[in-house]
Amino acid sequence: MLLQISEWMVTHEEFELSDTDHASRIDLMTKVFGVDAAERYFDSLPLAAKTTETYTALLHSYAAAKLIERAEEFYKRIKGSNLSFTVLMYNEMMTLYMSVGQLEKVSQVVEELKHQKVAPDIFTYNLWISSCAAALNIDQVRRILDEMSQDSGVNDDWKRYIKIANIYVTAGLLVNAESCTVAVVEAEKKITQREWITYDFLVILYAGLGKKDKLDQIWKSLRMTNQKMTCRNYDIHGSCSIQNQHKRNLPQNQSFKPM
Repeated sequence: MLLQISEWMVTHEEFELSDTDHASRIDLMTKVFGVDAAERYFDSLPLAAKTTETYTALLHSYAAAKLIERAEEFYKRIKGSNLSFTVLMYNEMMTLYMSVGQLEKVSQVVEELKHQKVAPDIFTYNLWISSCAAALNIDQVRRILDEMSQDSGVNDDWKRYIKIANIYVTAGLLVNAESCTVAVVEAEKKITQREWITYDFLVILYAGLGKKDKLDQIWKSLRMTNQKMTCRNYDIHGSCSIQNQHKRNLPQNQSFKPM
């Protein structure tokens, strides 16, 4: 229905499509016809319509489809343009690398973001923390949380994220931390959708630590919240469950590398 409305607007010249309209159309075409169709639509846009918003929309399509080579090539194309980079573009690449298990590239994107003096948002930090947790680099997780607390853009949402993540880092490493876990699970019932990304980090952390019981507990509390679950939540939980099963099946003398 939305795509039909968009088609109608395109065929009626009295309607001038905005950057947001074009970006939405790219997203809709990806969902209905696939990435190739969205790519053709983007290429057909006049130069004036190839803006940060439409570039980001197509980059998202590549990232969501886990098309690494096309996403990286397009990412370079954006960097070669005169467009200003937004934090969302960096987040898209970080999300892609997380989804395909190329954890080392997440930190590389963060370094590039900082070099370009683009301010990270809470989603940037969450992806960065999640990549370190998946690699079992807990010391780096602590350093990132400390950096977050000193960020000039810190707000109440960030403070709650930092507090919850810090408690879970501690609970994940200590044997007798049931009281901490229960307390935080209760507190999480009141968090907002924006703060809900903390779950991604928690699920990845416990999967990396091999804590299947904790993983199941977090998933259960996640489903008990009033927030709508996203495809990302299902993808992360599914991937971590497979990772956890694979880890248990490895011989004792074989090292395990997070997916």
